[in-house]
Amino acid sequence: MSGALTPRGKESPGFDVEWPWTRADLARGLTAVLRVKDEARNLPWVLPPLMRAVDRVVLVDNQSTDDTADVARRVVEREGVADRLLVTEYPFDVSRCGPEHLETPADSVHSLTHFYNWSFAQAQTQYSLKWDGDMVLTPEGTAVVADVAWQVESEETIVVFQHHPLYVESPRVGYFDVKIRNMEPWIYPQGPDYTYLKGFDWEVRAFPEGVRRVTLPQGLCFELKWLDVDEFAHWSAPEAFDPVRLPRKAREYEVFTALAEGRFDDLDSVHRIESPLGVHVVDHVAHTWLPGMPRPLTG
Repeated sequence: MSGALTPRGKESPGFDVEWPWTRADLARGLTAVLRVKDEARNLPWVLPPLMRAVDRVVLVDNQSTDDTADVARRVVEREGVADRLLVTEYPFDVSRCGPEHLETPADSVHSLTHFYNWSFAQAQTQYSLKWDGDMVLTPEGTAVVADVAWQVESEETIVVFQHHPLYVESPRVGYFDVKIRNMEPWIYPQGPDYTYLKGFDWEVRAFPEGVRRVTLPQGLCFELKWLDVDEFAHWSAPEAFDPVRLPRKAREYEVFTALAEGRFDDLDSVHRIESPLGVHVVDHVAHTWLPGMPRPLTG
């Protein structure tokens, strides 16, 4: 992030957080909220299954330079669901995770906390799904999320996803890491008890004590990581990941670095996947390899 921080308010009209539940009752259903920057390459895999799983998608474009927003519109138009996508822009530099986030006031438009609250305030339904521009649902994952969406209406519920990363080397070769089982709550009710607060390294979503919690099974989704780009650009000090405090990020940095340097043999619990001729490895993992893997996923 460069330049002096601009406080929200008169210098950023239109970017105060205005939660829809303060004005009227929310509509039934589930809205996926994606905060994206330069995710055009991922969206053809991310959006089609997601649009089949949820009622609406809000895509918040944070100063992309690769036509992310236009690609999103073209993808959903091909799917015939353009009316269920809202594309909006967030025109501010946002602090990177880690020390930079910690130093940024939570109410600044440059803060991850404010950015997330503003983004989720665009959702008009009773539930929201925190989704990233690099997360891909399998066909089973699409069906499960669509099924869960109506089941949580009777009681406020947080839904936890389990996911693993796929490191993409080329159109036919990828590496799937099963060592760390990442478990994160991504579906939340929308309301005053479920806003984002400032955490140590990133934003944290609040929720009441005792709220019902449902954990989805493994193998429903995976995260794309491309070996030809800097996957840690949104961190201010990735080389300092603490394996005790940040074990998932430390593992991701270890695996990414080893694969980028051609040291696959140094890694444990990582599957090398080669897709059939004419099939992209992302499609192969989503539709064939991952659905066919025994559970629990092992190395």
